[in-house]
Amino acid sequence: MMNFLSAYTAQSYALMRIVAGFLFLWHGSQKLLGFPPGGEMPAFIKWVAGSIELIGGVLVMLGLFTRPAAFLCSGLMAAAYWMAHGTNALLPILNKGELAALYCFVFLLISAKGPGIWSLDSILNTKPSPSA
Repeated sequence: MMNFLSAYTAQSYALMRIVAGFLFLWHGSQKLLGFPPGGEMPAFIKWVAGSIELIGGVLVMLGLFTRPAAFLCSGLMAAAYWMAHGTNALLPILNKGELAALYCFVFLLISAKGPGIWSLDSILNTKPSPSA
């Protein structure tokens, strides 16, 4: 009974990758495009972080250049955590850094595991099997 979803591991992972990328790209859209409306921030954060969030989120969502894009997004979130949250308190629940920490490790997993099914990487990297 406990393994009732094990047949859907590949699909669940693909959905997690797609949704994580989709949610992440809106942080970049907010910084770079002003949609949805958000607060002001320093230009460096706006252009560097916003570009990585928007482009990286789209790439992860589509599963294109997934490993390097997810690794870059993971690093950005690690830096964001320590720059904006980690200096305020030890625990993420106290320093409001839970989202940055979670994104960091979700993208690290995606970088390690790769694009999986339903990805452009899997379509573009299809090679004919060697003849026997």
